[in-house]
Amino acid sequence: MPSLSDLTDIDLDKRVRELTRELATLKRLAAKRGTAALDEAGDTASDIYGAVAERLVASLPSLRKRAKALEKQAYDHPATVAAVGLVVIGLAASLLLRRR
Repeated sequence: MPSLSDLTDIDLDKRVRELTRELATLKRLAAKRGTAALDEAGDTASDIYGAVAERLVASLPSLRKRAKALEKQAYDHPATVAAVGLVVIGLAASLLLRRR
């Protein structure tokens, strides 16, 4: 008759094999769900990109018109542009120096 420790070892071995199979099943299920989630995220990103591209294309004429007006203002008032540029550089420098 087998001893109690032999029965426990057999039961443990059987349980380990069962848990190994269950873990393999869970890994396959997780991989399938991960793939599905990745595909869905890709589709969503593609849809968002398409919507943004449509809006950007629609607003390009207006942006070009504003850029031309800004370019004309900059050409007509170079001192103002230089002053604004110096202020922006000063602000950026102060932010960088403050972080140290």
